[in-house]
Amino acid sequence: MKKIGIRYEDKYMMERRVPLTPQHVKLLVKQGFEVQVIPSEKRIFKDEEYKAAGAILKNEPLDAELILGVKEMPIGYFQEDKTYIFFSHTIKGQPYNMPLLKDMMISKSNLIDYERIIDDLGGRLIFFGRFAGLAGMINSLWSLGRRLKIKGIETPFTQIDQTHTYNSIEEAKAIVSKVGMGIVKNGLPGSLTPLVIGITGYGNVSKGAQEILNLLPVIEISPADLMRLHQQSHIPSNIIYKVVFEEKHLAISKSKGKAFDLQEYYQHPERFRGVFEQYLPKLNVLMNCMYWDDRYPRIIAKDQLEKVYKNGDLRLEVIGDITCDPNGSVEITHKGTEIEDPVFVYNPVTRAPVMGFEGDGVLVMAVDILPSELPRESSMAFSNALIKYLPHLANASLNTNFEKLDIPAPFKRAMILFKGELTPDYQYLKNYL
Repeated sequence: MKKIGIRYEDKYMMERRVPLTPQHVKLLVKQGFEVQVIPSEKRIFKDEEYKAAGAILKNEPLDAELILGVKEMPIGYFQEDKTYIFFSHTIKGQPYNMPLLKDMMISKSNLIDYERIIDDLGGRLIFFGRFAGLAGMINSLWSLGRRLKIKGIETPFTQIDQTHTYNSIEEAKAIVSKVGMGIVKNGLPGSLTPLVIGITGYGNVSKGAQEILNLLPVIEISPADLMRLHQQSHIPSNIIYKVVFEEKHLAISKSKGKAFDLQEYYQHPERFRGVFEQYLPKLNVLMNCMYWDDRYPRIIAKDQLEKVYKNGDLRLEVIGDITCDPNGSVEITHKGTEIEDPVFVYNPVTRAPVMGFEGDGVLVMAVDILPSELPRESSMAFSNALIKYLPHLANASLNTNFEKLDIPAPFKRAMILFKGELTPDYQYLKNYL
């Protein structure tokens, strides 16, 4: 009998998501699998629900061959010939997780990363992205209301709370819709007109953020229209302007006069330089929702922000950094924040961040586990995507070499380590080790 284990989450206090729901555990048990679940008091689905589904509640160490988690597992946890699936945050060579990768190599275990489970065209198959976008936009609107109130500006956004306080996404959406109706009826303060919210990217995270933003009275304009917006003689106070930025808006070729080419940008990002600085004086809120690694130009660099701030041109109140790469595309994001302490204010001149809503500068909301603010709904969607692959994966024999390993193709693409060795697609990580 093949055994599948579900680990408890211990990286963050408020991480309540699960990779597999009791409903899908029941399906696996019916198919003859033994499912072991480590008890957890904070998990959104209770131990009793897993037990009723046929799971075995078992303390560490699990003796399952396949062990599922959500966030990183701790150093010293891994065992030889076992397969671990979680978000490892190693594929960019992230320095803070190279010790974890080394430990898994020493233990001769197998690592599959959810982030790299993709189809033949490179599209992700198992993800929390939409829920990160949903929670990130709710949190950012909440942050905007709190930040403006501290500055003495009353807005309807103070009716919105942090995402995790709601029982469901529908409850949160109802509140956002109510705020939207209030804006339509009463407008926004003149000092906020026009209120512009920018969104980088157009993938699942961006779509989730826009799903919430579109509950407000929104008009979408292009980045080019944004540059002319403040020249209009009459700007209504009961409208919010949404601007979606694609790669072609963020960077231009270093070769003078050369048109932007997306494939060239992906293949040779060193040939481009960032130009997002021009939009900074026009935005009230920026939602950062797109993939980034250090080959690409930053969206906001510290030097750029300081320049705009010193010139007195900065209207930017809130950055919702859903991408949450420390010192990454938004360079002022020095760390991912926690649900219970979600925001900080960054001073562009002193370059010092202060946790909380008060201080001079720009407020940054950079919660690292945003989908966990909607733990039930995000876990159900994730489990729905994962369950179709698990029987084949769990039944696979590891007594072979990687080339002959018979597991679902998307999971084979996502296997970073096989028996402690970097697989062919991930040999580049040697440069970071």
